[in-house]
Amino acid sequence: TTAALQAQVQVQAQAPADEAVFGGVPMMERFRRMTPPFFKGESDPILAESWLRETEKIIRAIRCAEEERVTLASYMLQKHADVWWSSVLRTQFGDGAMEVAWTKFVCLFKAKYIPEHVQDRMEQEFFTLTQGSMSVLEYEARFAELSKYAPHIVADERRKVKKFIMGLKSSLRTRLVALGHRSM
Repeated sequence: TTAALQAQVQVQAQAPADEAVFGGVPMMERFRRMTPPFFKGESDPILAESWLRETEKIIRAIRCAEEERVTLASYMLQKHADVWWSSVLRTQFGDGAMEVAWTKFVCLFKAKYIPEHVQDRMEQEFFTLTQGSMSVLEYEARFAELSKYAPHIVADERRKVKKFIMGLKSSLRTRLVALGHRSM
């Protein structure tokens, strides 16, 4: 029985970690089952941001290894976006001979489809965001959406809460300040 156990351990060690952990289903198949969105290279930065966020969510859900993330994400690029990525691979990465890190892919993608001036505009919108005619839930959703453009503010929970409260209608703000709210 010891020999049989050792043989089983050896077989499992030789199997790819991906298949051993997830019942033999290849990573690409698991990714496709989650119906990831395609991105065609539209010039709308909101669409680009949405595609990236949804793709990252799927990659986390399927527990994709770092070295496979770019392959899976770039598989979902079509038309202009696919042409752009092929060009980047050819000119910056020796036609894909080098592995591209996920963080590098995200940086390149954002530089192309979510330009710095758009990010600056969104950051400015975050700084000036107030509840106005929005419900508190709508305000909170917009706050959360724009907060990624001001990571230096939201990284500090105290500053984040202060920014949120200062954007509320004055009647709500007065009540929350009186209660001494410190967290979201």
